[in-house]
This record gives sequence, C-alpha cells and structure tokens, in this order.
Amino acid sequence: MSDGSKPLTASHVLPFAVMCVGMFVALLDIQIVASSLQDIGGGLSAAQDQISWVQTAYLIAEITVIPLSGWLTRAFSTRWLFAASALGFTLASMLCGLAWNIDSMILFRALQGLLGASMIPTVFTSSFHYFAGARRVYAAAVIGTIASIAPSLGPVIGGWITDTLDWHWLFYVNVVPGLAVAGLVALLVDIDSPDLSLLRGADYPGIALMAVSLGTLEYVLEEGARWNWFSDETIRTAAMISAIAGALFVARSLTFANPVVDLRALGNRNFSIGCILSFVTGIGIFATIYLTPLFLGYVRGFSAWQTGLAVFSTGIASIIGVPVYVTLGRRVDLRWLMIFGLATFGIAMWSFSFITHDWGGDQLLLPQVLRGFPQVFAVAPSVTLGLGSLPPARLKYASGLFNMMRNLGGAVGIAVCGAVLNDQTNRHFLDIASTLTPANGAMETLLAGLSTRLGPVLGSAHAGRAAALAELHDLAYREAATMAYADAFRAIMLAFVIATPLVLLMRNVVPPKAPPAEAH
Repeated sequence: MSDGSKPLTASHVLPFAVMCVGMFVALLDIQIVASSLQDIGGGLSAAQDQISWVQTAYLIAEITVIPLSGWLTRAFSTRWLFAASALGFTLASMLCGLAWNIDSMILFRALQGLLGASMIPTVFTSSFHYFAGARRVYAAAVIGTIASIAPSLGPVIGGWITDTLDWHWLFYVNVVPGLAVAGLVALLVDIDSPDLSLLRGADYPGIALMAVSLGTLEYVLEEGARWNWFSDETIRTAAMISAIAGALFVARSLTFANPVVDLRALGNRNFSIGCILSFVTGIGIFATIYLTPLFLGYVRGFSAWQTGLAVFSTGIASIIGVPVYVTLGRRVDLRWLMIFGLATFGIAMWSFSFITHDWGGDQLLLPQVLRGFPQVFAVAPSVTLGLGSLPPARLKYASGLFNMMRNLGGAVGIAVCGAVLNDQTNRHFLDIASTLTPANGAMETLLAGLSTRLGPVLGSAHAGRAAALAELHDLAYREAATMAYADAFRAIMLAFVIATPLVLLMRNVVPPKAPPAEAH
C-alpha cells in the first residue's frame, strides 16, 4: 500500500487503473443507449413508454447487487469478484446485442447490470487500499471523474456507434475491454483473500427482502404514470409489497449479527449525509442524460449521432473541471467545493427549464457546461468526506450502500422524470387544446393557410382541412411535450436546492498520513 511519503509504483497504479477501466465501462453502459433509444425501440418494435426500461432495468439490477459488494468481496476476494463481474458483464453484453424483442432486451440489460455491478463499489474501496494521505484526494478525483464523465460520454459514443454500425454494436463493443479487464485483474490485483465460510452464515432473507423492496419500488415508479398510479390495483399491491419488504429489511439489517448491508454506518453523520447527497447527485447525472437525448430524439427528430454531438459539451466540461478540482482540493475545504458543485448543478437545471422546441446543440451549450463542469465537485468530495470518515474495517460494507444511493437516485430520477413527462405532457396538451377553438383567430388563420396549401396536393379541400388539423395537433403536442421537459428539469433543480445546504452539516475529514493495518 502507498502512503503519503513513499513514491508510487506500478504495483499501486496499474491494478487501480485496470479496475477504473472496468468501472468506466460499467457506468458508460448505463447511458450508452441514451441517444439510441429510438433506434433500439424501432429495431425491437417497442412503444415509447417501454423504452426507458432499457436504462432502468440495468440500474435497478445494479442497485440490488451494489449493496452486497462488501459481503461478496470478503467472501470471494476483491480479485476474483471483480474478475468474475467483468466476465459476467461481458457475456451479458453479448446477449443484449442478440436481443430479439423489448422483453428479451430488458431481461438481458438487467442481467448485464446484475453481473457487472460489483465493479463500481470495489473500485471505491480499493482506492483506500492503494492510496493514503493527500493522494486519496487524487484517487477520489479520478473516481469522481469517472462517475461523472462516463454517463456524459455514453450518448456521444453510443450515437456514433449506432450511426456508424448499428445499435447491436452498443453492446458488442464491451467484449474486448471486458475480457481484458477480467484477465488483467486476475493477474494484477492482490488485496485480500477469499473467505468462503461467509457464504454459510450470510443473511439470505435480508438479501431477498432488499431485492423485493427495490424491485417493486422501481416498478411502481416506472409504471405508475402509465396506469394512473394508485387507482391501479397492481400498482397499489407493488407499492405495499415494497414498503413492507423495505421495513422488514431495515429491521433485520439493524438486528442481525452480520447483515450484508451495513445500515449502522448511517449513524456516522458524514456518511449518512454523504449518502443523501450521493442520491441527489445520481438524480442529476442520470436523469438529465436521460431527458436531453429523449428531447432531441422525439421533439427535435435528431439522429443518434446528432444527439451525441449535441450533448458532447457536457463531457468536455466535465473533463475541464477535473484539474481545477484537483488543484483546489489541496487548498480549499472540500465542503465548500461540494457546495459549489451542487449549487452550480442546480443552476444548470434552472437554465434547462427555459427549453423550447427548437433547442439544439447551440442552445444547450451553456446549460450543459454548467451541468458538466461541477460534476466532479459534486461527486469526488462525497467520496472523501463520506467514506473517508469511516473506520477501514467498515469500508467494504459501507461502500456498497454509498454507491447504491447514487444509482438508486439515478433509477428513481429517471422513473420520476418519465412520470413527469407523461403526466405533464397530457396536462399541457389539454390546456393548449382548450384554447384552440373557432374563437381563436390566429388558429383559424393558420388552419386556413395550411388547408389552402395542402388541399391541391391531397386532391380536395376536405383532405387539406383534415391534414391541417392533424398538423395543428402535432404542433400542440410538440409544445406540450417541450413544456413537460421544462417541468422535469425544474423538479431536478428542486432536489439540488434542498440538498445543497446539507453539506454544511458535514465535518471536514483529514486523511491519515499512514494507513492503519486493518485496511490491508
């Protein structure tokens, strides 16, 4: 292990770098489909309200496994868990590329998230093994950069792949890096030893309760708007099951001698606030990368590559923010840096709320720069302040819970934003339609002009009038949808407004100059 005085060697940097590649690929894959949802939906004959499951199935599967990573790491060791996770992720990626309908795609995406999930929290805990002292700030910056940039680059890379090849290659491209990471981790990583005896006394009922609670919660959030929420019996039943299973899981985790998720770590103020802020940051990172490509695809009619180019500024701004954060992280209280990151993210969401139907890459530039630049400021300090305040012996278990909160925020954020889009589009459309009456002179003038232009083309005045009415409907729906996107961005902004002051309740953390023996 490296401390703050000894020089870094390849035995410290190389294994960590390889694991970071695995984490990058796993995070990239959440959003690599974002700019290609229309293409995937068309190829699999999926309805628009089914498409978001291509992302949320992956997220909810990750959320179920990530909290278990501490127990899995101790049982199988960091080396073999990470290698198996990378290999399983690669095989599931192949299956996603071979999907034949939307149901099979959702199943394989869930499998992909389930098998690849352990790569993410394992990198967090490994950084505390390989780096100590001031170098942990740099390691946290690297992890924060990956956590923020990978989802931002996903739509860009995915758009290029889809337009250059086709959407199947969004998943086939994982094969080579996935196999390479699995092999190199097996060769290079040597942090701990497996303890298979932990499999005998594990809290399997707790695992089942957690999976049921999270799975049914995501179903309620994802499908609630489609089925008019609690007026639907299935939604009511799923919500009740989620609440009961969640309560039983919490009770069992607090009373069981060796729980798979260390909820007791929430007694640490820094860690509990860090989890809340990680949840909100997940909402911001994942939900906005879901909304923006969806808007560009369905409202603007952009291709996958055009969408990728339009959102590219977010990734560039994120990269620019990294050296600035690293420089300031050595001199400025991390809490103030985090406040800057969260507040600027909230301002970005406010700027997105002025969106109109003709927004493209030029109009999105400033909002996306405001969103991308502060991402590392929002993510990296939470790693140092939240996880760095815990004893090393608790890191493996607590890291899973910490990472789950960010991905849970992403899953909840996407689902809630989908519900906002559905409900608010309908509401705004009804409001607009209520003004489109014969008493509306501007509307009548527009219809008359359209009818005159389309009538000769379609062969009759009646056909021209019908076509004009259809075009008016489309215009009204476009404006209603655009207003709904603005509402969704405002909802995200509200989450950051509430979360930002919480940073003031955290204590500053000074990394130890030398790591304690328990970290080995």
